[in-house]
Amino acid sequence: MTLSLAPGDWVRLPEAPEWGAGQVQSVVGDRVTVNFEHAGKRLVNAAVANLARSAAPSAEQNQ
Repeated sequence: MTLSLAPGDWVRLPEAPEWGAGQVQSVVGDRVTVNFEHAGKRLVNAAVANLARSAAPSAEQNQ
């Protein structure tokens, strides 16, 4: 994992843009648990998947 992540950070998975933005729930080594807007909670292997830092979604976008 080249990106330093911590719980509370917002990320996107470029390979799955339909998942939307996700908030990091936990980080254990390369295993990152992310709660995505449109895909729910997912365990991402950051050694394989490229997570990209993102801004938090605005309340207006979710309406």
